[in-house]
Amino acid sequence: MSVLEMKVPSPGESITEVEIATWLVKDGDYVEKDQPIAEVDSDKATLELPAEQSGVITLKAEEGDVVQVGQVVCLIDMDAAKPSGSAAPAAEAPKQEEAPKAAEPAKQEAPAPQPAAQPVAAATQTYATGAPSPAAKKILDEKGMDASQVSGSGRDGRITKSDAELAAVPALGGNSVTATGSRSTTTTKLSVLRRKIAQRLVSVKNETAMLTTFNEVDMSEIFRLRKLYKEEFAQRHGVGLGFMSFFTKAVTRALQMYPDVNASIDGDFKVNYDFCDISIAVSGPKGLMVPVLRNAENMSFASVEANIKDLATKVRDGKITVDEMTGGTFTITNGGTFGSMMSTPIINPPQSAILGMHNIIQRPVAVDGQVVIRPMMYVAMSYDHRIIDGKESVGFLVAVKEAIDNPVGILMNGDERKGLGL
Repeated sequence: MSVLEMKVPSPGESITEVEIATWLVKDGDYVEKDQPIAEVDSDKATLELPAEQSGVITLKAEEGDVVQVGQVVCLIDMDAAKPSGSAAPAAEAPKQEEAPKAAEPAKQEAPAPQPAAQPVAAATQTYATGAPSPAAKKILDEKGMDASQVSGSGRDGRITKSDAELAAVPALGGNSVTATGSRSTTTTKLSVLRRKIAQRLVSVKNETAMLTTFNEVDMSEIFRLRKLYKEEFAQRHGVGLGFMSFFTKAVTRALQMYPDVNASIDGDFKVNYDFCDISIAVSGPKGLMVPVLRNAENMSFASVEANIKDLATKVRDGKITVDEMTGGTFTITNGGTFGSMMSTPIINPPQSAILGMHNIIQRPVAVDGQVVIRPMMYVAMSYDHRIIDGKESVGFLVAVKEAIDNPVGILMNGDERKGLGL
């Protein structure tokens, strides 16, 4: 018999273990080569594990198990014959239909022997239905509670001593101590990805001197450009003209103006980067992911939009790779898509700063001495004060604001069509 031992492949550099999140097949199933058989969580991403050969699978790990890279998680019997299709289920179908029919006469005959139940009923007449036992009545009297306030668990609804002991005195103004809705709870183990995110977020709060500075941007010009060119832009480039390309371009410009924002701390050293790898926070089924736009400073508006669309699709489909999420010198997160008006984003280590976007609200603002209604957005920049001074952080955010308020003049050199690649 030829049996293949399937081992956990290395998802990426520095990753030594993964967690079996979900088995997509059952023990004893026949699997085809390259068929996804499991989803595994690392501390950076969720990845699919494909079958290396066709055959009958034997699982060697349970869902939730943490396994080492290189560990055997299943066996595939490559000599096993492929099942002949749906013949077995078809043979079982009549049995499923016949079972209820066979049970029907028994259900119809069940009410017949009623007289036999009378002696039992007579034996329990000592207590009326729903009445407390003597011991229960004493406890209820001590609590100052009426029996109508307690549900009995005994025969015929009789209130037992245990029922009385567990009964809670109703709050002032309450009529009943009995819960009317579901009070069930569900406990699930956090995925290794979620645990790693939690660990990293706590470490940021504990190990950095994080501060946040705020400002607001006027989205009027971006609204105008999108309304005027969105159809032509989509036809020319095959992607929509969104907000993220404007903010990405504004951020890369500001990073080049304030290089210490585009830096990180490594022990007693500061590491400055001459490139802008922008991490874009994307919400996926397994949590928040931050795929990276490499050398975003050299990208056009269309290139930024196309790359973000591609990475976001991979995150939502569970196809993102560890390499596509590794690195990054600065992060942009958009809580506005969920309705956030203002928040304090948390730095994505080992980076030193992050920009938070928020929702856009039509608000009255003063422009040239006149009150006008403009689409306004609050923006927040959290930064590590160990490496970035207040002057640099404020200057950086002002530079972003200037570029968003005036994208044609600052990001497109005065030529909006050429700036958009039209």
